[in-house]
Amino acid sequence: MDGDFVSWRGHRIHVTVSGDGEPLLLVPGLGNNVDMWTGFMAQFKQRRVIRLDAPGTGLSTTPLFPVTIPALADLLATVLTERGVAATDVVGFSYGGAVAQQLAYAHPTRVKRLVLAATFCGVGAVPGSPLAMMGLSTPLRYYSATYFDRTAAMTSGGVTGRDPAARRRMMSARRSHPPSSYGYTMQLLSMAGWSSYPFLHQIPHDTLVIAGDDDPLVPVANAQLLATRIPRARLEIVENGGHLLLWDDAQNLGERIGRFINAAPTLVVPPARTM
Repeated sequence: MDGDFVSWRGHRIHVTVSGDGEPLLLVPGLGNNVDMWTGFMAQFKQRRVIRLDAPGTGLSTTPLFPVTIPALADLLATVLTERGVAATDVVGFSYGGAVAQQLAYAHPTRVKRLVLAATFCGVGAVPGSPLAMMGLSTPLRYYSATYFDRTAAMTSGGVTGRDPAARRRMMSARRSHPPSSYGYTMQLLSMAGWSSYPFLHQIPHDTLVIAGDDDPLVPVANAQLLATRIPRARLEIVENGGHLLLWDDAQNLGERIGRFINAAPTLVVPPARTM
């Protein structure tokens, strides 16, 4: 495993590369650190897996101001260049799914196949339950096992919400390098005004949109919207799956996503857009 840093616009971005084979880029959710992918990435032992801590989380530096979603997509392109990767399959989770959509639109030649998990289009999305949205407003679930335990059902649903043992397994990774309060706030603010809705029909890649039907934070209607708008998208709904389905149902999700990304892409991607 190679853990290192990439310099980008005055920031030090923590990047980890593991394994050999075809590249797979994992784009993290709100406040996530690279350790939280461990169970999921274990399902892809024949892949060169690239992970990063977004600005304000993990071992990356914290920005003074919000880093916009388009800027984060540019960061992903920079990470790929720095690691010598011309194009890669991409899995974007939740907030990271928004960044992955932007990457596919703004840098289409860098993406082979696109997986959008438990994610949304930004402005125009179907909001989660009020209690789930309230829980999203604080990073306390990364610090307090008690808080995470008490709020998991209303914020995450799925296995995480139902199984105390699953929550205990997750908590050590969540607490290893939690986001700072300021860094977490900057991530939240980076979403302000952003929407992929106007350009979803211009995403040219084979795309898997996958979501659970027990996700109180990002209702399944958001996955249906993405799959309808992206021309080459297919939709998979995970029965009883919650928001954290990549973590709490890693083997099942790894198999389902693996079947998709191991298939040959069916589209020649057009040249990158001039921004």
